[in-house]
Amino acid sequence: MTTRLTATSLLSRTLRRGATSRIPPRPFAPLVLEPSAGSPRSRSSASGDPPGQEPPPGMDSPIKVVSHLGNGGGGGSGEGGGAAIDAGKSARRPLSLWPGMYHSPVTNALWEARSSIFERMMDAGNGAAADAADAGAGEQRAPTELLVKTPAQSRTSIVYKFATDDILREQYRDPWNEVRIGKLLEDLDALAGTIAVKHCSDEDSTTRPLLVVTASVDKMELKKPIRVDTDLKIAGAVTYVGRSSIDIQIEVTQVDQDGDNQSDPIALTANFTFVARDSKTGKSAPVNRLSPETEREKQLFSEREARDKMRKRKREEQKGGLENGIHKLRAEAERLNALLAEGRVFSDLPALADRDSILLKDTRLENSLVCQPQQRNLHGRIFGGFLMHRAFELAFSTAYAFVGQRPCFLEVDHVDFLKPVDVGDFLRFKSCVLYTQLDNPEQPLVNVEVVAHVTRPELRKSEVSNTFHFTFTVCSDLLKKGLKIRNVVPSTEEEARRILERMEAEGLCN
Repeated sequence: MTTRLTATSLLSRTLRRGATSRIPPRPFAPLVLEPSAGSPRSRSSASGDPPGQEPPPGMDSPIKVVSHLGNGGGGGSGEGGGAAIDAGKSARRPLSLWPGMYHSPVTNALWEARSSIFERMMDAGNGAAADAADAGAGEQRAPTELLVKTPAQSRTSIVYKFATDDILREQYRDPWNEVRIGKLLEDLDALAGTIAVKHCSDEDSTTRPLLVVTASVDKMELKKPIRVDTDLKIAGAVTYVGRSSIDIQIEVTQVDQDGDNQSDPIALTANFTFVARDSKTGKSAPVNRLSPETEREKQLFSEREARDKMRKRKREEQKGGLENGIHKLRAEAERLNALLAEGRVFSDLPALADRDSILLKDTRLENSLVCQPQQRNLHGRIFGGFLMHRAFELAFSTAYAFVGQRPCFLEVDHVDFLKPVDVGDFLRFKSCVLYTQLDNPEQPLVNVEVVAHVTRPELRKSEVSNTFHFTFTVCSDLLKKGLKIRNVVPSTEEEARRILERMEAEGLCN
């Protein structure tokens, strides 16, 4: 599949969408998308490769993101800026396939590629439905025959040309000339979703496409700082599938500026799990099978399969075992009392409390927003990457206020997407420093929890949609100058239980 966007076609679609939805249009930056591996069409000459030249076998053809304000700055997409606007082309796409207009140029590029898959299938499906109607048959049916696909068929990559694209670099730059992690998390979720859609696609016009939603995100660990003045690449593929679940691994790579080929270019690795739903009934739907080919793909498949079996085994163990349950309750009660001991000193004898400690409730921050249509995804709900982005920004601020110096991001712990968030929902993010790990004086750890609540004032109801856990540290130079990280203690049993649950998940209670 090859999709090529120009300023004129994007302007046409934007105007069409603005007129249809009554939402004031926001200008898009022109983007150039190139085909993924196995595409039958030739690559665009705008990428610098000769037309018709196919990528080498086994190599994925990256989605290149270019962010120029108009065509006057040189480069461009290879097409003149004075071409007439093709209003008919923009009318082809239904409003339901338009995502919100808030997102980054990378997310827009990925969703443009993803919506093209849906658009092509809907166009073919409408034609097939018309033929079926003439023949007296019904509408598109649910997929029944599963295909066997390889990881290479879903592999997709994106290149950020930070070294040469000033505007793209400015969109991702933080105050310390590094990449904004929250914005990168948003792009990673969009890339994972596009990969999942590619894997679920069956190219059958008589079946309706599946919907894929983010179910969870495994731990992401930042291995080195990501610079904003050096080109960056993110690439991923499907690594494992269950009945209706799809595991996707994404690697973020950046070569060091000094050109040291000995250093590991991988800056971050992320694992996403998506689940497939029938687009009509909303029920879970089976997905295409996976056949790994290379040794690396087989290793990743085996690792994820073992992890899936372990998770199911733990789930079964939690259902039974009365004796083990009693023993666990006793051990938990002892740990709760130990955690609450210092908190009681703060409450009963505040003058004698440890000056190197602080109550958990005194580290809290909070912000709220009403979810807008511009923040929706292709399915009309709030984009999971947007939620991770906002949660990270609040977590970073919480760690910053707690430490007193700029924190350094280390990892995102496991995230479960418990409930969907819809346009118009009143969303509240509440954060706190849950606990600190001070065993290693050279790298103290600050663990920040962010809980997202969907609040419905009319119903006097509030539900947790997501819980995020982020880990930060501080620069070693600051530690050498005498900076100290305080210990966080709970003041209530509910706070102590949250700390214990998180520490058990991290394997810190053994």
